[in-house]
Amino acid sequence: MKTRQYKFRAIVYKAPAQNTGKIIHAGAIQSWDDSPRPFTAVHGHSFGKTLEHVVGTHASVKFLAYNNVPPGIPNVKTKSNSKGVIILSTAADSAAWVVHTIPGFPTAKIPYNWPAAETARGHLLICLTISKSQINAIAASLLLVQPVIHYNDIPETETARMPYFKKLAEGQTPIIPPFTSRRTVRTQNARAPVTVHIYSKSESSKYDLN
Repeated sequence: MKTRQYKFRAIVYKAPAQNTGKIIHAGAIQSWDDSPRPFTAVHGHSFGKTLEHVVGTHASVKFLAYNNVPPGIPNVKTKSNSKGVIILSTAADSAAWVVHTIPGFPTAKIPYNWPAAETARGHLLICLTISKSQINAIAASLLLVQPVIHYNDIPETETARMPYFKKLAEGQTPIIPPFTSRRTVRTQNARAPVTVHIYSKSESSKYDLN
């Protein structure tokens, strides 16, 4: 079996009332490319490729998924609006962080199925390739926004030295300051890594993030 290595870094935008979109990816950062196929298709486009091991199964790929409208769980009350997936390989120092805007999507381990109601709305998906050492900083930022975690099969052996991830996975809530956070991660690229700053705040914070 080949070791799964994440090599994609992309920003995907789907305009309202369209089932295709535009993408900027690591190999062509100067311009937006057209999505090769509609997002309603199962294969052949960036949404499907990014989420292939979230909606499918791979022995060495594990993930934590969060969404304020968790799939299959009605009437969840939360002040968070965060949606995303942290994905890692158990066979290599390889991981990805996906941030998106689609409610109730994707459903873990269920074949890709674009929600028809979301075609009318505009959506954004950002995928960053990272090393596993960056996951704890991401988890620290997510802790403040209290995401609704609806799936997690990442083994504790992978996150034993990640105290913030442990708190995130257990659903712990920060009860003492600071209630704002600025974290920095770097994408996994030996020649030209990209520095990404993550700003977050909890509902207890009275500050705006400008």
